[in-house]
Amino acid sequence: MNTTLKFIAAYVIMTGTSASFSHVVLSEPAALANTSYRATFRIGHGCNGSPTTAIRVRIPTGFQGTKPMPHAGWVLAVKQEDLAVPYPSHGKTISRDVTEISWTAASKDHALPDAHYDEFVLHGGVPAQGGALWFKVLQSCESGSNDWSDVPASGTSTQGLKSPAALLEIIPSDQEGHRH
Repeated sequence: MNTTLKFIAAYVIMTGTSASFSHVVLSEPAALANTSYRATFRIGHGCNGSPTTAIRVRIPTGFQGTKPMPHAGWVLAVKQEDLAVPYPSHGKTISRDVTEISWTAASKDHALPDAHYDEFVLHGGVPAQGGALWFKVLQSCESGSNDWSDVPASGTSTQGLKSPAALLEIIPSDQEGHRH
């Protein structure tokens, strides 16, 4: 196991971060600042027994250059918007970036049954400063939806939140990684 993974594993153990399937969570809940990150969203259940038919992830400000991974049997859609604060990347100024990614089941046969779980993946660059990034996720089902968008007023504890957003804790680092 490399040093970065050991550090993240130790951080998760020390902070008590849990990857419970009761909510939409990230499989790796922490990342080093100024690096690239593979966000894997775990969908652990449907909506009150109803199969999941769509997942929409809102990209938090500061997560840059987002690229989604296609998911077999699901239609991928990417929404881009103008940025309030452009950023440099590979000698260019980026003034428009991905703000939302959605996966929608191509047919009823491709919906995710309540009794199963699955993972939806995207990749992007983590900010240079430490802190919390909250990914708000709307899970749509054949009947109903779960809007995983609650964020605590302060701190990173999701205790007491009915529908917590997925938390990515950015760990300060002097890493000078190449972000893609």
